[in-house]
Amino acid sequence: MTPTSRTAYLDHAATTPMVPEAIAAMAEQLAVTGNASSLHSSGRAARRTVEEARELIAERFGARPSEVVFCSGGTEANNLAIKGMYWSRLAQQPARRRIVFSSIEHHALLDPVTWLAQHEGAEVEMTPVDKQGRIVVDDLRAAVERDPSSVSAVTTMWANNEMGTIQPISDVVAIARAHDIPVHSDAVQAAGYVPLDFAASGLDAMTVTAHKLGGPVGVGALVIARELEATPLLHGGGQERDLRSGTVSTALIAAFAAAVDVTIGHQRETVARIEGLRRRLVEGIVAAVPDAIVNGDPEPGSDHRLPNIAHVTFPGCEGDAMLMLFDAQGIECSTGSACAAGVPQPSHVLLAMGYDDVAARGSLRFSLGHTSTEADVDRVLAALPAVHQRARRASLVRSGS
Repeated sequence: MTPTSRTAYLDHAATTPMVPEAIAAMAEQLAVTGNASSLHSSGRAARRTVEEARELIAERFGARPSEVVFCSGGTEANNLAIKGMYWSRLAQQPARRRIVFSSIEHHALLDPVTWLAQHEGAEVEMTPVDKQGRIVVDDLRAAVERDPSSVSAVTTMWANNEMGTIQPISDVVAIARAHDIPVHSDAVQAAGYVPLDFAASGLDAMTVTAHKLGGPVGVGALVIARELEATPLLHGGGQERDLRSGTVSTALIAAFAAAVDVTIGHQRETVARIEGLRRRLVEGIVAAVPDAIVNGDPEPGSDHRLPNIAHVTFPGCEGDAMLMLFDAQGIECSTGSACAAGVPQPSHVLLAMGYDDVAARGSLRFSLGHTSTEADVDRVLAALPAVHQRARRASLVRSGS
């Protein structure tokens, strides 16, 4: 649902409203017929739209146009990256069965890695993070260097989707490069909030998606070096460098490019404004609930944390209860917890950071974005005391205290 005057939407890390330019670009292309793989005039017009979008996205993310492979979003891109790299390396060097990754990856990466272990003989190694949710570089180095010839790939998200903590990508790349190991990064949460330069990063593959930066759901890209071999997941018409067969959606891709253009074009001023809102939100939460714990790195900036995510633990409260109480007040946020088959589970990210189950279940993520306003922050802070009091009272009743 698009935020309205009756809703304070603070779940931009889940999805953010489309910018008007993306809506316009998508609407224009939806009214036009043409398969970008066809050779007639309509097909060539569609192909031109797709390739112009590819060039723009590549330029904004510091890549070559040929390195942008369109797909359905971040989940598909992550699957293509990690499975494609694993299978390709394994076919050439059967000893390379290890995949090294961090303990705080999004399930769009964690689950494909787990699947490879269960079905394809991969040996997966999860490296720890510190209390701020940042990978421990020395442990990652030790994992790789224990037997580098057995590692097929290393993958580390650019910024964590729950904490907003930014990872030391350059250190990860340096460790892997020394042993000719390809590196992938899920940059879905970082795109639009920190500068992303694929060429300068030294990465071999990077995931981005449209709906986290003002574009539509259903389109994203795997930015993948031309030199890197990866086994495709889909076979068919050979579109997208034969890495992702299927008729491309001209309308979605045009909207993706429009969103990237607008969001990155205004990134500096938007980030400064959002960081100010986040700071006021956090200060207000701590003032209203003195025992609240603000998680992640306290320092803002492109080397520390994203400017738009505030993750807070409320001792003695259930995060789910607070979420629903806020929702009843027209305030939308997230627990940041995984949910399997409708059964809430404590966040694996918080558990990896050393929190116990109780603390992990008692946390909320407030994430701001381009439509966020001072009024949204005011609304949260006005509702918080009553929401917190009711949630804590309900928790005491359930525990029998």
